[in-house]
Amino acid sequence: MRILRGFDHPDQAKACALTIGNFDGVHRGHQAMLALLQNEARHRNVASCVMTFEPHPRDYFAKAFKQPDLAPARIASLRDKLHELAACGVQQCIVLPFNEKFAAQSPDDFINNVLVQGLGVKYVLVGDDFRFGAKRLGDYAMLDAAGAQLGFDVARMNSYEVRGLRVSSSAVREALARGAMEEVAQLLGRPYAISGHVVHGRKLGRELLCPTLNLRFAHWKPAASGIFVVRVHGLHETPLQGVANLGVRPSLDPNDVNGGRVLLETHCLDWPVSLGVEGGYGKIIRVELLHKLHDELAYDGMDALKQGIHKDCEDARTWFAAHI
Repeated sequence: MRILRGFDHPDQAKACALTIGNFDGVHRGHQAMLALLQNEARHRNVASCVMTFEPHPRDYFAKAFKQPDLAPARIASLRDKLHELAACGVQQCIVLPFNEKFAAQSPDDFINNVLVQGLGVKYVLVGDDFRFGAKRLGDYAMLDAAGAQLGFDVARMNSYEVRGLRVSSSAVREALARGAMEEVAQLLGRPYAISGHVVHGRKLGRELLCPTLNLRFAHWKPAASGIFVVRVHGLHETPLQGVANLGVRPSLDPNDVNGGRVLLETHCLDWPVSLGVEGGYGKIIRVELLHKLHDELAYDGMDALKQGIHKDCEDARTWFAAHI
């Protein structure tokens, strides 16, 4: 998949079939939309293209209005979103910065400057609640009328349901907040996963006889938190079983090397000898969160923390024994 920051690049597709959205999580509703997009792109002999935004528009407005609660919990990092879009067969992804200039753009300017002149759209597919332009004044009817005038087709896709539940990023966030990982997997069509580069941390895990693989997320508000049974891909020829903490580690000093930021700390239950002690650093891994054991806990001292970690590891082994 070709990934472009902004548009009007020399190597971008000259014409495309486009869909627009945040695509947080790339859930089954998104996947159905992308499948339809690709079919329409093939019929027109143009590239399939996704336009998405970074930061999330609600992140921008939360900062602009100084109302942090407006920012949504993030299901996926940009890395993971792009990975899933590529897995769905998207040929080109335009990542646009959502900023003051973009937010102030009128619906007409968006259609003319971005869709027609910038991307050469021949087909635009949107969701049933799609709005665009300054103050969200643009809607499907306006886009459809512009398409008839300017020479591109417009289609709208209705909601996608699984077992009577409307599939949406909001539904995925809500399930993640409850720790309902099987429900999350149904909504996504796959286990929930987080990926990233393994970074150095405080090395406290070694002192606790529980070394961890650390993934750090700058300015990230995750939709899930707690202690999870996990499966780790990217280190060995077979996935490794483990247990992970996703959160801010309330038992530790918030002024440690991780700066109190959200961290995914993963302990592999059986570490391959071939990897060596330092074998994980710098590698990109993907951690599947399969089952939530409990919320983060604030332990009373290091001995209690060690006991808690030991119990989490035993509970993870028990879960794997029952699910293999």
